[in-house]
Amino acid sequence: MIEIGERLLLVGKDREYFMTAGEGQFSTDRGMIDLLALVGMNPGDEIRTHLDVPFTVLRPRPTDFFVHARRSGAPMLPKDIGMVIAYTGMNRDDRVLDAGTGSGVAAIYFGKIAREVKTYEVRPEFARLAERNIREARLDNVEVIAADMLDATGEFDVVHLDLGLSREHVEHAYSILSPGGYLACYTPFLEHTFTALDAATPLFRDVHCYECMERELMRSARGTRPSTRVAHSGYITIARK
Repeated sequence: MIEIGERLLLVGKDREYFMTAGEGQFSTDRGMIDLLALVGMNPGDEIRTHLDVPFTVLRPRPTDFFVHARRSGAPMLPKDIGMVIAYTGMNRDDRVLDAGTGSGVAAIYFGKIAREVKTYEVRPEFARLAERNIREARLDNVEVIAADMLDATGEFDVVHLDLGLSREHVEHAYSILSPGGYLACYTPFLEHTFTALDAATPLFRDVHCYECMERELMRSARGTRPSTRVAHSGYITIARK
């Protein structure tokens, strides 16, 4: 049952809205939506605007937070986050350290999978925004820490770095990883990728680097072909302790 203050996705024929159940009205070009009427509904229920236009009520998934959540910058793309999850084998038993929180999108994905996530962000204003997004994702296993990950202590199964990478970041990640744990570094430029590779190779027993590429398949009445949009987004370095 949907509670007051809960974030929701309302999906119509050619529109979708990301909103909060509670007091007030939400104005759309399809009519007004009574937000209080959402409280007590269940996912999959239908609500209608005052113009009788129907919308399906859904609980958002991490993909919806990528699209709709407030941003402090450009978050990692879902395909790149998926590569981190796949190549580290992230699972429900894992303790994850995420650094370079930004708006918290990657931390939201990780929080839906891992047992516990601590996400570090050195910019306090970004940390506050991420904390809000993570709270709206209803995750109580994700903690936002407004600090440098070099200050992090403890032991983690996965360390994920998406920041201005230095050798010190890689070395500290190694020191806090559990035996058999994984480091994943997302780097948009080759210079930072070389930093990750050069720092990780002497420390870790298994180091691999991947270019992140994806091409959407476009289908129309004329025919089917790959999209002509840029397919490259960055690089991911995976290292196992």
